[in-house]
Amino acid sequence: MPLTTARKAEVVGKYRRAATDTGSPEVQIALLSERINGLTEHFTTHKSDHASRRGLLKMVAQRRRLLDYLKDKAPERYTKVVNELGLRR
Repeated sequence: MPLTTARKAEVVGKYRRAATDTGSPEVQIALLSERINGLTEHFTTHKSDHASRRGLLKMVAQRRRLLDYLKDKAPERYTKVVNELGLRR
């Protein structure tokens, strides 16, 4: 279920703001979204995996906090990330 190195590099390359950027909120939100999507697919076949479900809920909460932070600090970057990732808010 973890992201492969190649997939992680692809996501970082798409959402980074500078050549060496790996920690901006946009990158962190995109990586969390990838992991959340992977776990969501996992739960279609493993409905009783409650330990992973708890991890999923923690990741969703972390992404929400990062989105709130980005919305306060840079609203234009927030709307861009939300639209690119297809998030509801």
